[in-house]
Amino acid sequence: MKYFTWRPFHLIILVLFVGSSSLFAQIKLPKLISDGAIFQRDTELKIWGWASPQEKIELTFKGNTFTVITNNKGEWELILPPQKAGGPHQFIFKGSNEITLSNILFGEVWVCSGQSNMELTMHRLRDTYPEVIANSKNSQIRQFLVADKYDFKEAHSDFDAGEWKEANPENLMDFSGVAYFFAKDIYEKYDVPVGLVNAALGGSPVEAWMSEDALREFPKAYEEMKRYKNDDLIASTEEKDQARQEAWYQKLNTEDQGFQTGKEWFQKDLDDSPWKTMKMPNFYDEQGLKNTNGIVWFRKHINLPKNWSAENNKLWLGRMVDQDHVFVNGHFVGTTGYQYPPRKYQVPDSLLNEGDNVITVRLINESGKGGFIKEKPYFLTNGKDTLDLKGDWKYQLGTKMEPLQGPTFIRWKPGGLYNKMIAPLLNYKIKGAIWYQGESNTNDPESYFETFPALIKNWRAKWDMGDFPFLFVQLANFMEETHKPVESDWAQLRQAQLQTLDLPNTGMAVITDIGEWNDIHPLNKRDVGKRLAQLSFRLAYEDENALTSPVPKNADFLADRVEIEFNYLKEGLMSKNGKPLQTFELTSDGKTFQMAQARLEGDKVFVHQKGIKNPVAVRYAWSNNPAKANLFSKEGLPVSPFELRKD
Repeated sequence: MKYFTWRPFHLIILVLFVGSSSLFAQIKLPKLISDGAIFQRDTELKIWGWASPQEKIELTFKGNTFTVITNNKGEWELILPPQKAGGPHQFIFKGSNEITLSNILFGEVWVCSGQSNMELTMHRLRDTYPEVIANSKNSQIRQFLVADKYDFKEAHSDFDAGEWKEANPENLMDFSGVAYFFAKDIYEKYDVPVGLVNAALGGSPVEAWMSEDALREFPKAYEEMKRYKNDDLIASTEEKDQARQEAWYQKLNTEDQGFQTGKEWFQKDLDDSPWKTMKMPNFYDEQGLKNTNGIVWFRKHINLPKNWSAENNKLWLGRMVDQDHVFVNGHFVGTTGYQYPPRKYQVPDSLLNEGDNVITVRLINESGKGGFIKEKPYFLTNGKDTLDLKGDWKYQLGTKMEPLQGPTFIRWKPGGLYNKMIAPLLNYKIKGAIWYQGESNTNDPESYFETFPALIKNWRAKWDMGDFPFLFVQLANFMEETHKPVESDWAQLRQAQLQTLDLPNTGMAVITDIGEWNDIHPLNKRDVGKRLAQLSFRLAYEDENALTSPVPKNADFLADRVEIEFNYLKEGLMSKNGKPLQTFELTSDGKTFQMAQARLEGDKVFVHQKGIKNPVAVRYAWSNNPAKANLFSKEGLPVSPFELRKD
């Protein structure tokens, strides 16, 4: 059995160009300009590509022919006049060769970028939205999935691969969940084709998506980018990462007692009576295995009745930290290599039987706390009957290890993703961008006040399309609740996102009501997409009735209270649960905050607290997980978390 596979992070592709007029080269189009493409409607369009130097290129479209001569580098571009929404159309290119592109549409093109919550696919959401997926066939919604690549040396003019795919139950599995729901709402409201260019990568910080010239404003990030222009440094770093990880896993697997005692611990008939018991789901760090990294084996005996169907059984094992190998009655049924994906394993019909059955989990924890994540689903089901797996599990330590140092993640370094995943898009006209990112910058939220607005300005400058709509998602609520004022990196980064609204034509979807405390990837992507779509209605399509979360407009700091007014009110504000407003804080010294009382009077919020005179700052929903925040618009959208200070 293979428990570990190393996948290299970097691939170097060397391409040699010979600049000679005698060189024969056929017409080459960028990957974006291909069968099934959706182009931006109602604007002049650049169509570009490559061929032999000084070659005549013709494009025939809708009975018109457009002609251009390539330059000395073999580059060419044509400008098409604005086109109305619709299609399908055909492009015919002629030079030394002929290329015909079919099924071309004109509509709205949105770039969808950020990190894992934007990247998260409908495949991950298949159990959450089965009916949506089953009814997803729509040739008017398409996605171009940009491959996860990086380069620190230069901005690229094309992608290595990629194709446009129409929405249908099969293709949808690779669509961004957030982006699909966003596109679906736009299509349903305006009956216009929607093209999604999905350029996102899990774990990526904002600096990875900025161009080299933009990074010059941030010396630390800029110097780091320059360092990784060195191929030898990349190679040596990856070799060290690989060697360290392989050595750790070799030692781990060699010393695992679950394979050393004559009978493997996953066998059904293993005598596990000497094993201790632990209540799961939980972190085992808190139940007798403190500061334990390495392997812990878990076993649970379940008794299946005679009428239990052995067909179509699925094992749901929530989330586990970090890597699991799962066995049923001694037979391997599945593995997941890292902590975030949900565990859903199909159990072959032949494995289950009436009476005693054994589920075994070999759990590897590389660093930090290991265990079964609380408040996730743990059960066995055949579609008719369900058996709860929470409660007592037998456990035994396989081996204890020193924490594994994580890899360098070179792909996340500044500038690399921009060069390979954004730069090839810049000739392609777009309607706007949607962005879901920030989790990877919570280790330094202060810098996000500058880097995030800089990214937006950077992209707008590079596209040279003015201040196109840039819509982003504020961080969701995450981690355990706190019940007193605390400093919070997540709250600080939300504040940076809030202040970014000072840039023109930006919109922010607030989602502090639909996160999951135990999952950095909350499954409710439908509402995220819908809230982004509402922002697009307001900013891109000038719909004054579109909904958006209220944000603070101004505050009056008085001797005994703070009075706050809000923007983006329609029907007004409300307490979502009818209870007094919660999660407000005040300070009179600017440092030490106290929980405060708050009440609504019309569209104003009055915040006060006995003993606090002359307040100088007020906070709302200021924590990693402000789950009890209950100030909402009457349309049902949460008010953004905020901090306001007296001038």
